[in-house]
Amino acid sequence: MPRADSTTGTRPDREANTDPKATPATVILLVRHGTTATTGTKLPGRAPGLHLAESGRRQAADVAARIVRLTTRARDADHAPPAGNGTTPGDSGTGTDADGTGTGRAGGPGTTAVPPDGPAPAPATPPAAHGGAEAPAAPGVAAVYSSPLERTRETAAPIAQAVDRPVEIDEALVELDVGEWTGIDLKEARSRREWATIQRYPSGFRFPGGESFLDMQTRMVEALDRLRARHPGETVVAVSHADPIRAVVAHALGTHLDLFQRIVVSPCSLTAIVLGDEGPTVLSVNTTGESSALVPS
Repeated sequence: MPRADSTTGTRPDREANTDPKATPATVILLVRHGTTATTGTKLPGRAPGLHLAESGRRQAADVAARIVRLTTRARDADHAPPAGNGTTPGDSGTGTDADGTGTGRAGGPGTTAVPPDGPAPAPATPPAAHGGAEAPAAPGVAAVYSSPLERTRETAAPIAQAVDRPVEIDEALVELDVGEWTGIDLKEARSRREWATIQRYPSGFRFPGGESFLDMQTRMVEALDRLRARHPGETVVAVSHADPIRAVVAHALGTHLDLFQRIVVSPCSLTAIVLGDEGPTVLSVNTTGESSALVPS
């Protein structure tokens, strides 16, 4: 993968954008929360009181470490000397979230800071290129946002500590509201006649007493747009739930919402999307191991 030019902030194979009105692109790292006691067995929706299982806490610690390594590699690559001098840059459920719950209301733009457990090394923020737009600052994490539910806040906490940022609660990152289906077993959900609609025509379905898939997708897209406006040229983490992440990935890919069930988002997986003036670029989806870069190849 070509390295970003350390002088101009653009990659050699891409033409720099000289438009003074261009908004620097933003890297959004979407993280699904870790496993809970109901993962794969129930539709807890936004019901309160669901916490990470021990396995989920281990997953959260792991994804925090992966984010630090990923952004550190991006920083090292950006600061590497030009090629040719003998040096080498750094190495390169359902249709619903089966393990989600919570109490927050969707759609609100406000955020609330929650201090992390303790300090960690401060991140660096040099630029990296994205298409013809101003380069996003791939290295370093400028902010950590979380759905208001317990399992997402518990997943966000070790990430925030690792990057030395507070957890900021964003109501719009909350789980899909499954209304009257809240808390039912997945086995029962699959036996209901509405299940076929959820799987094949989710864009036309609204949970009784709850939210539609289309409304969920809309609030998630708007939430990421707000984060981009708030953090131009920076990298931010957003901890959310399987269906909201899948819906926003489908939107970024230009995939119809009725096909979003084909996208897999595992517990504590990492999905990276760049939001720029020319539209979104999906860098990775559902990574549970190491990722190589936070810039388009």
